[in-house]
Amino acid sequence: MNLLAKYVKADYKSYEDFYENFKINIPENFNYGFDIIDQIANECPNQRALVWRNDKGQSKDFSFKEISSLSNKAANAFIKLGLKKGDTVMLIVKRRYQFWYLMVALHKLGIVAVPSTHLLTEKDIDYRIKSADIKMIISVADKIVEKHINDAISENFNVKLCSIDGKMNGFTDLDELIEQSNDETPERTTVNNDPMLIYFTSGTTAHPKMVEHISTYPLGHILTAGFWQNLKDTDVHFTMSDTGWAKCAWGKLYGQWICGAAIFVYDYDGAFTPVDILNVIQTNKMTTFCAPPTIYRFLIKEELNKYDLSSLRACYIAGEPLNAEVYKQWLDKTGLELREGFGQTETPVLLAVFPWITPKPGSTGKPSPHLNIHLLDEKGNECGVGDEGEVCIDIKKGIPAGIIQQYRNEPLANAEAMKNGYYHTGDMAWRDEDGYFWFIGRGDDVIKSSGYRIGPFEVESALLEHPAVLESAITAVPDLERGQIVKATVVLAKGYSASDELKKELQNHVKRTTAPYKYPRIIEFVEELPKTISGKTKRKQIRIEDQK
Repeated sequence: MNLLAKYVKADYKSYEDFYENFKINIPENFNYGFDIIDQIANECPNQRALVWRNDKGQSKDFSFKEISSLSNKAANAFIKLGLKKGDTVMLIVKRRYQFWYLMVALHKLGIVAVPSTHLLTEKDIDYRIKSADIKMIISVADKIVEKHINDAISENFNVKLCSIDGKMNGFTDLDELIEQSNDETPERTTVNNDPMLIYFTSGTTAHPKMVEHISTYPLGHILTAGFWQNLKDTDVHFTMSDTGWAKCAWGKLYGQWICGAAIFVYDYDGAFTPVDILNVIQTNKMTTFCAPPTIYRFLIKEELNKYDLSSLRACYIAGEPLNAEVYKQWLDKTGLELREGFGQTETPVLLAVFPWITPKPGSTGKPSPHLNIHLLDEKGNECGVGDEGEVCIDIKKGIPAGIIQQYRNEPLANAEAMKNGYYHTGDMAWRDEDGYFWFIGRGDDVIKSSGYRIGPFEVESALLEHPAVLESAITAVPDLERGQIVKATVVLAKGYSASDELKKELQNHVKRTTAPYKYPRIIEFVEELPKTISGKTKRKQIRIEDQK
């Protein structure tokens, strides 16, 4: 069962038809748990909802009826624990299958979920408890996580603690409590403007901010799953993401279940291993796959012809811009196009290579309808073809479903992001004569050298075309003569070693591949790039280290 048609017109003849006529019909008092999960469970109880596998060989499959029943049990367990509508609950549960029905339970009750990564330290957890007024932490049974939580709550002793997937001292065994609870449907009390979800930003430019979404947020991801990923209720969809990242909301929770697709989860505790992922796809016959560029860069270095990937009908990429070289190599080796989607923790998909669009390698695609996207220059004027500007969303007539309502308790951040009738993403791009957008970079990442403006993405893309480069990050270094010069921090591919000769070779390669003035005058070879907990390159950290 696919619920798309309940909320939108589901079929379009072209991108132009889609852009002009798409509209989300938002019902009164929409609640994702009742209106999506329970409806599918009632009408198609045996439809597969979740396919869970872990790196220890364990497996579990859940139908929509089972997710619905378990979410009711969890909701009644939360009520027993004293939680009420409007409370905030942090989930640090990795990729354990419990996450999915716990989230649905929280949504049914109007309790605000705060998904968080297990990589948080004591300081991170303490900051989140105080900022979001956390009432309960649900944690996977993990000694390191347990220590960080216990250290953090020494000053936050009113926070309730629960564990899943094992017992921990001082923690209520939530699995046991849920098993003992009944599955009676809880009372519906939420309205559309109630907060339902908070994600903390990565905090690479300032302290982490709280991105607050309301009850209608899942409907925004109809664009993400129903039209960019083009999912059907026969699909088994695999997005590479930990549950603590907003990419999980994008790729393995909301839009996918609105489409009735089965969500595939690979639960592993160690480091990412390309061979393991390829084996998982081969064994479990996923039909659609989405991952950040970093993952694809590692996958294309493997001998892909050794794996049966024939079950895949489509592949998607998000998290950071897609380099043309990665697109070309994946297409050559698998026969599958990579369709990019761009957005933020604050939004659903903003720009994408939708089904009616022919990909242009290196382009982010075209704007989503419904979101009123504009490309504005520094004076707030609409940019012409070829002119760079900021991706902005017109909110003068209201904030569209799926877009951030506010940064909670951050009036200055709200004033900066939502001014002059627009939500300002802070991301720079330009538009070509066919309406395709080309990503440049974050506004503070753009390099200004000798009067030229240089986007890091275009130089990184040029470097990736050289076989010696696995990953790179382009940053600015202050220069008395030019203002700024380009620096490349490079991770080498297997079989290559750092040398002055290789530096010159890479510099000349960039000069031949793109405009010569963009070449990196400084190249530093490193073992790995600094990244946020969501896997994005921390260019600001590189700039700070260079100033020391």
